[in-house]
Amino acid sequence: MKKENKQMKSNFEAAYTELKELGAPVIEGGWNGEDTFRISGEDNGGDTIWADYYEELLPSSWEWGVNPIITETLSKHGLVAEWCNAGVLNVYESE
Repeated sequence: MKKENKQMKSNFEAAYTELKELGAPVIEGGWNGEDTFRISGEDNGGDTIWADYYEELLPSSWEWGVNPIITETLSKHGLVAEWCNAGVLNVYESE
């Protein structure tokens, strides 16, 4: 992973790397430049839908239009995702 000005905390970096290796559309840096990452809700290329704000044609087991793979991966690292807008999920530490 390319490091620029800020370095992600180890839990963010581990989740980012794991999701990227799975093919998830991760974006380095938080919405306001935080040392976190985001997940695109618009880049659902290939056979995998990663996130869909409008929840069109998704399995009912998905929470808030987010693929359970993302939810489980983030949870394992003490993180959660929350929609910033219809196109982007922000990633935060869980409380």
